[in-house]
Amino acid sequence: MAIMTRDFNSVDLIDPHEAALAVKRQALELGADAVGIGDIGRWAGAPLQLDPKQIMPECKSIVGMVFRVERGSLRGVEEGTYFSNYSAMGYGGLTYVYIPMTVINLCKFIEDQGYEAIPMGHQSDWRAVNIKGYVGENFSRPVRPGQAIPDVMIHLRIAAFLCGLGEIGFSKMFLSPQFGPRCRVGIVLTDVELEPDPIYDGPKLCNRCMACVRACPGQAFSTEKTVKVNLAGHEVEWSDIDVLKCNDAFRGLVHSGEKQEHPYLDTPGNEDSVPGSWSPFWNRPTPLYKTGQAVCGSRGCTRACMISLESRGVLQNTFKQKFRRRPVWSVDWSKPPEYAPGTVFKPADKDGVD
Repeated sequence: MAIMTRDFNSVDLIDPHEAALAVKRQALELGADAVGIGDIGRWAGAPLQLDPKQIMPECKSIVGMVFRVERGSLRGVEEGTYFSNYSAMGYGGLTYVYIPMTVINLCKFIEDQGYEAIPMGHQSDWRAVNIKGYVGENFSRPVRPGQAIPDVMIHLRIAAFLCGLGEIGFSKMFLSPQFGPRCRVGIVLTDVELEPDPIYDGPKLCNRCMACVRACPGQAFSTEKTVKVNLAGHEVEWSDIDVLKCNDAFRGLVHSGEKQEHPYLDTPGNEDSVPGSWSPFWNRPTPLYKTGQAVCGSRGCTRACMISLESRGVLQNTFKQKFRRRPVWSVDWSKPPEYAPGTVFKPADKDGVD
């Protein structure tokens, strides 16, 4: 009996139109929820450390894919009872498992036809730029004159915009017409020429309602200071986010200004940290999938935005019931906790030790 292997060169990708259709169909079959294509010319003028051609000089096309965050994965945070699901399934699981598997397998399909393809998921752990977008000192150095330093980071939300998949909202979140902010992005760089899709020109998604600003527990969004960029001839603007405030709110902490005997987050620089009113935890929970620790549950940038978009009826993925069905909860850490009847605690052992 002979071994079995994949078919090679079985799909002709010579014609850009037919090639684009084949790649899109494959992406959807592999698990993407929406897929679009941008030609490399749309990245002309990209900053050096964000330029796809620094990674693949012969790149002709970029395939952008949207992956939904299930609305149900936000339910436990919305109710205040099941936080790890969003961090695991809606955040870390997508970022570190599902999206990589999809983009890897799409690259295999393209490479089976004799073209090169680079899979890129949501993660970019070796990037040379820091959380504020600046190149870090003494991290890496160029290997050839004139090149970017390792590692180049492609801006995935901009890539999704340039692939025609939707808008970038005031919150800087990518908004797809299917799911609004309830999505993440994966891309593939390839040297095959694929017919590009037009930049999104459908129903307006972000109407500057500022629901994200009002609901963000970290007050990370500025309404006065914004970032403006030109993307393939389109002027795009978003709030100049305070990424440090976002990072704290994301993990559920507030800086009290006083050193704590048992800080919420026991790491350097956070000795004064206490839980915010949006965290029910005494201490920051253990990260899931390395970074999935979204204690805030994306209260402003995703949940408030999604509620606004759904109320306007502009999203394609509609539901039988509205998302917010009960008042927004808040934890008062100045008072002792009140436990519901039926809560069972571990009894002390015979020596009186818990």
